[in-house]
Amino acid sequence: MKKSLLKRVTAAVTAAIMVTAFSSCGKDSSDVPESDDGTTASTTVNASPAVNDEIRDLPSIELVKEIKIGWSLGNTLDAPDAKDVTSETSWGNPVTTKEMITAVKDAGFNIIRFPTTWGNHMDENNNVDEAWMDRVQEVVDYAYSQDMFVILNIHHEEWHDPYYETEEASIEKLTALWKQIGTRFAGYDEKLIFEGLNEPRKRNTALEWNGGDAEGHDVVNHMNAAFVETIRGLGGNNAKRHLMIPAYAASSTPAAMNDLVLPENDDKIIVSVHAYLPYKFALDGDLTQREFTPDEGSASEILDLLDRLKTKYTDNNIAVIIGEFGARAKANTEIRAEWATYYISKAKEAGIPCVWWDNGAFSGMGENFGLLNRKTCTWEFPEIVEGLMKGLDA
Repeated sequence: MKKSLLKRVTAAVTAAIMVTAFSSCGKDSSDVPESDDGTTASTTVNASPAVNDEIRDLPSIELVKEIKIGWSLGNTLDAPDAKDVTSETSWGNPVTTKEMITAVKDAGFNIIRFPTTWGNHMDENNNVDEAWMDRVQEVVDYAYSQDMFVILNIHHEEWHDPYYETEEASIEKLTALWKQIGTRFAGYDEKLIFEGLNEPRKRNTALEWNGGDAEGHDVVNHMNAAFVETIRGLGGNNAKRHLMIPAYAASSTPAAMNDLVLPENDDKIIVSVHAYLPYKFALDGDLTQREFTPDEGSASEILDLLDRLKTKYTDNNIAVIIGEFGARAKANTEIRAEWATYYISKAKEAGIPCVWWDNGAFSGMGENFGLLNRKTCTWEFPEIVEGLMKGLDA
């Protein structure tokens, strides 16, 4: 029998306290150091020595079998409200620590997605600020050094909306960015996955979330191709690196997925899909929509999506990861826990790992997807985490 989730989490917190007797689990923005000239500096310069790990040569459909369930460090590295390392805390979450990641691992998660915004950290020549690259690498190493899988992406960017008129400039910047990221992380093995785009879409238009149009689909395909070509062109481990690419907006709609073009003769490609389902229960702002009863048919959206993904992709040896999912808090913790077990059990049957979107949000009327209290390394909703783990064993 496995230890209960609460015992595992308690053990993780105790270990973290013993290792870091003079620091808390999460640090606030006042803990970000200053450089000699008074400006904000990276928490670690040259965050990691050169990594030169051997990468295994296996197709993505086999790799995902090793991935159980994931957790996202949302609203942190992807907060674009500052141009230096203080952006990590600008949306209210504390500075990320290794102890946080240890707590996530000890709870049963074995992959972490690090959403990361880069545009505000790039100069006019598309060069990434070295202090920001150092900090991102440091955070990646918190998970990678603990033998966890990692997804590193570009997130909340405002420069690559999929229009023909801006396609050339977007691809130029995208290529420059991924060349730098790929070069910095060249020596990491297959546990590090690159996700080329997050939710590329025509923001603030009627086409934003409805699956898009032909132009949007076409430009997203071109950006995906440029991303893959750039990483493969770096050689070394990047020639065998597993790469995630989305359809328009990472949409699960048939229209968007049917137009997604995958690279030919490349078995290390993972399709990225975001799926907060059923929508009214999981994502809709109507807080009265808090019921989920699979036996009464409210799970049809989940089942329909997984059937389409299985038929189109996994049955054809094409890997899929649901890179974002979750159910926002609506004073329905017990129901969310039951939903979590159901969702994960069905996704496991389809051979599709899922990554919970944890944005660290717990209060107010917004999209509260928080699970981990990052200041204490304890779980605010242990029942939901237990439900996720039960889904793996179902």
